Amino acid sequence: MKPDMIGWIATATFCLSYLCKRAVTLRRVQALGAAIWIAYGVAVHSGPVMVSNLIVISMAMLSTWKKAPWRSVEEG
Repeated sequence: MKPDMIGWIATATFCLSYLCKRAVTLRRVQALGAAIWIAYGVAVHSGPVMVSNLIVISMAMLSTWKKAPWRSVEEG
């Protein structure tokens, strides 16, 4: 698959995440999008793309599975 196509799929995944009604679902879809962005970063040999999206995945998963102090009670 061409790198451009990987980038477009990652972009679409991130965009679709904003249609999620539950915050936890939004974060998980964004983590998936970030994983696809990492694949794009590997394909184009871009360290900053890979590292920044690894941080996004880490934060999304941390806030999904652990009760983080910055999360509100309503988010669950």
